[in-house]
Amino acid sequence: MSNDIKLNFINRSNDANNSSIVIFQKNISDTFDEIAIAWKVIKNCGRLDNHPFNYPIIFQIAASDSYGNYTPQLTACNGNAYEMVKSTSGNVLQSSSTPATNPEEVEIQNNLTNGDICAHCYRNGKLLATKTNLVPGQKAIFKFEPSIYIGVASQIEEGSFISSAVISEINTKITILGIASADIVMTGGSSEPFNFSLENITYIPVELE
Repeated sequence: MSNDIKLNFINRSNDANNSSIVIFQKNISDTFDEIAIAWKVIKNCGRLDNHPFNYPIIFQIAASDSYGNYTPQLTACNGNAYEMVKSTSGNVLQSSSTPATNPEEVEIQNNLTNGDICAHCYRNGKLLATKTNLVPGQKAIFKFEPSIYIGVASQIEEGSFISSAVISEINTKITILGIASADIVMTGGSSEPFNFSLENITYIPVELE
């Protein structure tokens, strides 16, 4: 069975401004200084156009160091912990010998003797979340709900930070728990507020023991 949720954005709005649609997730870890990243931005999707995309259940993590080096992306599962260490070849990101403190979270710790690192999460190859300026001994903690936030925005690029002003205007939260596929339909526009809703939902079959 595929680990991807198949989503399909459909524009049924009356928007005449060719607005961009931004989709992001929030890292709900209490210790995370939240800065949202534009995971996906849909542009130039005209009225009655659709834009299919996948949401993988599994995400990847990586780290970058103060020298501008990026580690390979590693597949992460809840409860996993990783550490940035200095090996004979240089700085590398590896699995930690101890699991994450919380089994619902993923941890990335800076175990270098000197130098900051940045911890990154990716979903479907696109940057999902990041934590910057982790000094030696500090760790980033990532935890995501099975939901996405979606809204209309302008001048936002994928992988870029979303300002708090924009985030405050995007309050549509769509839960995708247990869903195999669905349409995300945008309506409204003109003098009406934009609205996003799920249609044609297919749920993941429940396996009976």
